[in-house]
Amino acid sequence: MEENSQVDTPELFRDIFPYYAPPRMTYDGFDSNKNKIYLTDTTLRDGQQGWRTLTVEESLEIYDVLHKISGKDGIIRTTELFPYTQKDREVIDKIVSRGYTFPKPIGWIRAREEDLNLILQTELKQTVLLCSISDYHIYYKLGLDRKKAIEKYLSVISKALSKGISLKVSLEDITRTDVESVAIPFVRKVQDLSEEYSTPVIFKLADTLGVGLPFSEVPLPRGIPRLVKTIIQKTPIEGKNLEFHGHNDFHLVVANHTAAWVNGVVYSNCTLFGVGERAGNCPLEAMLIVYHELMDSNLNVDLTPIKDAANLFRKLGFNISDYYPLVGNNAFQTKAGIHIDGILKNPEVYLPFDSEKILGIKPKVEINSYSGKAGVVYWLLNNFNINHDHIKSDKRIDLIYSEITKMFENGRKNPITDAEMLNLVKSYMPEILKCIKNES
Repeated sequence: MEENSQVDTPELFRDIFPYYAPPRMTYDGFDSNKNKIYLTDTTLRDGQQGWRTLTVEESLEIYDVLHKISGKDGIIRTTELFPYTQKDREVIDKIVSRGYTFPKPIGWIRAREEDLNLILQTELKQTVLLCSISDYHIYYKLGLDRKKAIEKYLSVISKALSKGISLKVSLEDITRTDVESVAIPFVRKVQDLSEEYSTPVIFKLADTLGVGLPFSEVPLPRGIPRLVKTIIQKTPIEGKNLEFHGHNDFHLVVANHTAAWVNGVVYSNCTLFGVGERAGNCPLEAMLIVYHELMDSNLNVDLTPIKDAANLFRKLGFNISDYYPLVGNNAFQTKAGIHIDGILKNPEVYLPFDSEKILGIKPKVEINSYSGKAGVVYWLLNNFNINHDHIKSDKRIDLIYSEITKMFENGRKNPITDAEMLNLVKSYMPEILKCIKNES
């Protein structure tokens, strides 16, 4: 093929990078017109037990923001709740009384009859039922063997279904499980009970220690694509009855959840900002972005409540790292002069999408020793209603930049604060103070 590097117009791959929305993701075998995928939430269950105990009012605030994120189409289908304490049951009652369709409140219990009885005392009609499936859990945690553990689980499942309780059977630690000899026969038996009682069952594939791998070449039990396809091919279960729940112990949780989705799982079980056991769960807001990338970047779904959720979590005392994607203070902020210069020429040079339009988060700049004159110009444009071309050619920019350079030559390490920048403007460009922007 003849090389032709010269083009009349730049190739921006608009079908992949629309800018007005998150990038689009195409994946062989995944048809966004046919595949239905959803989020589910466990912030008030796994998130709470891995972070801190939440009050009733705090729990309601989190549920309300989940409802807001879920939108009119119900992208977040369910949220999981403990039934164990008096406070837990009060949270259930008050969430149920909200009357929201989405996310639907459901329970979360162990495979024990006493736990099931707690659910039966609430208005919840669905619950997660924890069924530890690996030999690590069966032999060392429960002190049982495979046969006795399965019999125990099936007994509780049968009772729940007979009472009309819809189940999500959580296959705990499935990524360290003998899938062929234990998980698949168990799933088949549960499905038989589901058909007997005409009550649906969803199976949650729980990568409890975050050891799953998102690559199609990885064999069972760690390979998430292989795991999903094996369950679908060797049991009566379809993807619409599968949920994936991962942990982030090896930094692969978003990749594993994405792999589960594109290989047939319908539900992705997450928590806001990844709160959860050890290294945390899959961040719900991350999978919401992946959802948009997979389904259609131009979906009519409001992503700005992600910012509301971040503000709520900060209010509740949760520390969101400055470098946390999407909502960290540095996520759409730069200090590098070469980046700032590119953004001044065209924001798309260093921004993957319009963060202000999509998330309600405006790109920012901090001034340090590497920000250059472009950093000063960008800061001024962000804070004052002034003409870009005029300010860029103003020689007083050189004077302000010289002052900043001296600070760092004299040993300064931290970025220049907004107050310090304002003082420099007062000294060198006092007339533009009347043009200050009134923005929060």
